[in-house]
Amino acid sequence: MKGWQFKGSRDCEEASPLAPNGLSDPNRLYIFDTTLRDGEQSPGCSMRHDEKLHMARHLADLGVDLLEAGFPISSDGDFAAVKAIAQEITDGPVIAGLARCRAEDINAVVRALEPAPRKRIHVFLASSDVHLEFKLKISRQQALDQVGESVGHARQHADDVEFSAEDATRSDIEFLIQMINVAVESGATTINLPDTVGYTTPDETARMFRTVRQRVTNADKLIFSAHCHDDLGLAVANSLAAVEAGARQVECTINGIGERAGNAALEEVATLLRVRNDRVAVSTNIRHDKLYSASQLLSSFISFGPAPNKAIVGANAFAHEAGIHQHGMLANPLCYEIMTPESVGQPCNRMVLGKHSGRRALAHHLSELGYQLEGAELDAYYHRFTTLADRKKNIYDQDLIALVTDREPQHATPAFVTAPDHKAVAQPTA
Repeated sequence: MKGWQFKGSRDCEEASPLAPNGLSDPNRLYIFDTTLRDGEQSPGCSMRHDEKLHMARHLADLGVDLLEAGFPISSDGDFAAVKAIAQEITDGPVIAGLARCRAEDINAVVRALEPAPRKRIHVFLASSDVHLEFKLKISRQQALDQVGESVGHARQHADDVEFSAEDATRSDIEFLIQMINVAVESGATTINLPDTVGYTTPDETARMFRTVRQRVTNADKLIFSAHCHDDLGLAVANSLAAVEAGARQVECTINGIGERAGNAALEEVATLLRVRNDRVAVSTNIRHDKLYSASQLLSSFISFGPAPNKAIVGANAFAHEAGIHQHGMLANPLCYEIMTPESVGQPCNRMVLGKHSGRRALAHHLSELGYQLEGAELDAYYHRFTTLADRKKNIYDQDLIALVTDREPQHATPAFVTAPDHKAVAQPTA
């Protein structure tokens, strides 16, 4: 099969290979996308083989550094999907496959990733006592033995091996450090400290990463990674805390899909680090203008899309209805938008006409429709408009025209006000 080539972008740096023995640039943050693994295994997010391949192409074009293609041992279908991605995505991201600390799991990843020119074997084992006792039913020493054997086995087949200490944030810190040291001594080049159940807080996350980096052998030659779940709504905040504490890889998903409440949302992490680069001076390889299309593509494959108020890619992320907001947007979009919709690939911002809208936005949109109202005439019209808006959830252009001509309002295209230098986007009819 002909390999699919990464296109790159003038807006971001060249996709560079991960350094097995640490970071060549301390201010470079690697984005590890697990949409096709952790994301896809969550309820309502299953994708067909062709859909996973299509999504993988888009993720590569988006500029992710690592693409976790799946969990090959879990099913024949997942194995086939990982292998197909490894065959086709030949330039751009490193292709990763997940394995438990079991020889058969690792061997399945090795076979699935065989076509990939750049590959990573990602092995994991729980480090918390609750997991060891109740789920795995093994002792701490048995866990350490499994980690040493499995990471060593994986390293025989790949130079790039990541070890994840599952439930790291609820683990005894002394044992966690002991387990990580075993993994490093056995050949792990990336260490992931997951907040598997979304339990920790940003200050705890930062403290854990700092402590581990201070006490783990050869920490300066390793890449430390954060994998945060959103059970308490802190996945992105915890990821940011990890980066501030020295993590240089973040594991995330498009739209934040994943187990239970999901993972850290890739679009939020990447945009946060770009908009607030003054606060955290790291760079990523993400093509920000591809974020919205990635969100829309994923939504078309799975059973749900992002909530309307979802940051960055939600339908309301750049929408404005309150009159004071609309006034500010018409004067200067910087009044209420910290980035442009185009910067993340959204079609435009839009100001929705509703009962909270003000006279200025209403008059502006009426002028776009060809009606110039001022003074007392506008005041009278505005009163009729707000009376209608109290009765209807959505106001349409035909409603506005009908109010001018004293005709009965009709349902049709929703009424939007367009801020300067932006184009309105057609929305579904009611």
